Amino acid sequence: MAIGRESADSGEGRTAALLSRLREQEERPALVGYLPLGFPDLERSMEALFTLADSGVDIIELGIPYTAPVMDGIVIQQASQVALEAGTRVGHLFEAVRRLREHAPEVEVLVMTYWDPVATYGVDAFARDLDAAGGAGLITPDLDPGEAREWVAASDRHGLDRVFLVAPSARRGQLAATARASRGFVYAASTMGVTGTRATVGERAEMLVRDTRAAGATHVCVGLGVSTGDQAAEVGRWADGVIVGSVLVRPLLEDAPWARRLENLSDITRELVSGVRRARSTVWADPVTMLEESAHTSAKGPEMASTLSLPGDDEEIRNSLEVAIRAREISDPEVDMVLRLLEENPGRFRSYQEVYAKVHAATISD
Repeated sequence: MAIGRESADSGEGRTAALLSRLREQEERPALVGYLPLGFPDLERSMEALFTLADSGVDIIELGIPYTAPVMDGIVIQQASQVALEAGTRVGHLFEAVRRLREHAPEVEVLVMTYWDPVATYGVDAFARDLDAAGGAGLITPDLDPGEAREWVAASDRHGLDRVFLVAPSARRGQLAATARASRGFVYAASTMGVTGTRATVGERAEMLVRDTRAAGATHVCVGLGVSTGDQAAEVGRWADGVIVGSVLVRPLLEDAPWARRLENLSDITRELVSGVRRARSTVWADPVTMLEESAHTSAKGPEMASTLSLPGDDEEIRNSLEVAIRAREISDPEVDMVLRLLEENPGRFRSYQEVYAKVHAATISD
């Protein structure tokens, strides 16, 4: 029996069992924290992971550095590139998971990976070795559930969770198919495109969670760029788990001494932990009641605006701009104007939507 396998006795998966326990016994969502393996090197990577666990996260999302991380934001891409240059490879993963589980057996470990490294290693061999190391399962952002037959079979053989992603653009049939294929939870990526901290929550985030539950998902965790305790508290009102990544990686990229970077990581993590622990006033209310309360709140006007509004972050505005370019939602002249405004007004804008609205209005008037 692998490390921690006894915790999944319900058939719903280890992470689902943890989410259910937190909901029923502590009346709160989980905090899921992401860090890439091997940044800035393997040993200091383990120190960062231990810090994350010791600071109170419930689930660690351990990323495998990949050469083409097209769904990751700039911060995570930078860290992953350093990890690759330091020699981090898939084979290092299993020892890292084993050490992490021995250090913090109460913290579940999910591996976040693009599919190619798993296929190259061998799907069943990867599942076997991850199970033996004590890992709970995989988050596979680029694997469509309809094309995951080999992984479904291997994860069933080895009792591993399989977490698939849904986006706001998903239709009901796609949500249902993803809910059926997933074990553990469904990952709701509430903003389209690359990961990273966001100034405001995606407009459809809460509705995406409701729709995914209505399509059959028992647990839905949300990744949308949460970066503060207040944001974690708000998202945690209606999600089973709050997933954070870029804000945890960012302090490790600083120029400060390594010990200071770990202190900063711990401080940020503890703030986020505090957020999810105070989230729980109406989270587990009846979904119909929650929807009515949401509509009532919206009707109260601007004084009830979301607490997820934060000062601008030019790097993340650029991330959102990249997404818009790929989706062909913005013209070339508008792209040039957005970039010029950011260069001429650093830190002024709160979100991509704000700067784009100004640019779009200007191009229309022209």
